[in-house]
Amino acid sequence: MSESEEIWYQCQRCTNCCKWEGDVVLAEGEVEKIADFLGIPLYEFVKDYTRLRDNRQGLSLIDKEGTTECIMLDGIDCRLQDVKPYQCTGFPNRWNFENWREACEAIPAPRPSPSGGQ
Repeated sequence: MSESEEIWYQCQRCTNCCKWEGDVVLAEGEVEKIADFLGIPLYEFVKDYTRLRDNRQGLSLIDKEGTTECIMLDGIDCRLQDVKPYQCTGFPNRWNFENWREACEAIPAPRPSPSGGQ
């Protein structure tokens, strides 16, 4: 299937992906960008909101204690909406998880133009 024929999904902000067990990987440069956005020192952000990934190849956001919900989810809103990690902005079109369609409420939609897309 060519890229133009692939189904594109439009997020409905159901937040189910924010509650699924797994890593929210922070890519290079995102730690600094998020700490700055939150207005807290880098060290404090790393200490209070991240953990070393299991493969020891970087950092991930932590979950809220006793849950699989992302620490940055506040009700149905992401505290990082304006600076979401690349992983989050790409769901479900650039990545997804096993059985994601059972949890995700995204709907098929016209593919956005490259200049204004996700």
